[in-house]
Amino acid sequence: MKKTLVIMAAGMGSRYGGLKQLDGIGPNGETIMDYSLFDAVRAGFTKVVFIIRRDIVKAFEEQIIRRLEGTLEVAYVFQETDDIPAPYKGTVLRTKPWGTGHALISAAAEVTEPFLIINADDYYGPSAFASAARRLEGIDNQRLQAALIAYRLKNTLSANGTVARGICRSEGGYLTSITETLGLQRASSGIVVDGKGEEIPEETMVSMNMWLFSPPIFSFAKALFSQFLAQHRTDEKAEFFIPDIVEAFIAKQDAKIPLVETEERWYGVTYAEDKKAVMQAIAAAIRTGTYPETLWGQQ
Repeated sequence: MKKTLVIMAAGMGSRYGGLKQLDGIGPNGETIMDYSLFDAVRAGFTKVVFIIRRDIVKAFEEQIIRRLEGTLEVAYVFQETDDIPAPYKGTVLRTKPWGTGHALISAAAEVTEPFLIINADDYYGPSAFASAARRLEGIDNQRLQAALIAYRLKNTLSANGTVARGICRSEGGYLTSITETLGLQRASSGIVVDGKGEEIPEETMVSMNMWLFSPPIFSFAKALFSQFLAQHRTDEKAEFFIPDIVEAFIAKQDAKIPLVETEERWYGVTYAEDKKAVMQAIAAAIRTGTYPETLWGQQ
């Protein structure tokens, strides 16, 4: 079956301080996204849909898309603040997009098959993509289905500050709830605590936005987004997240969403200081043969 990867790349990293999606971390200027794409191709993905902003199209075409010629079918869509249901057009003042749930909806025009959606600025690891590819084989194109590739909290922390993670609860291998938790960090005592100072077991499974969905998720999410706008259209800070969609799916549909555990270590650039650790991790992966020194054959 055709396997499609959707990459959310429209956001700016406020804490990081720049357009981190296009920041080079490999020996030839490869981005984190390049390594995700390479892992996806090895896992059997044949199409990628980028969710971006109009003002970064040229940079994307030059730094990312041109490298993929002959390797993947490529499409991109725009996440724009005025891409909202008709009843609300012209009534909402907004200077930035509405979050990951809004990004998901933006991809609808280019996705007609079960797909994997990820963040552009997160490194997920080869085996996570392999697990995702296997799971896609069992997703029905016509029925609303989902799955989550989840990480152990201890493998997703930053040494340079706090992070926010979706804390997962599951039963019998199925996701029952996901709670956004702020201020997570490893304390001086070695335990992981949240923003309230409460201990969170380091083996806790968390979401890094590596979701699998069938196409009916788009109509389901659009209906929820309309409800969201009815309540929050005047709130400049309100955001519509993928976990909000998933929670509603669980509640309304009594859905069984597989929680697929991975032992991969996440890397990302939440803070500018994180870049060094990501570069070191990629260099180590090249030394062990996980990646070639040059991706895509570019010079």
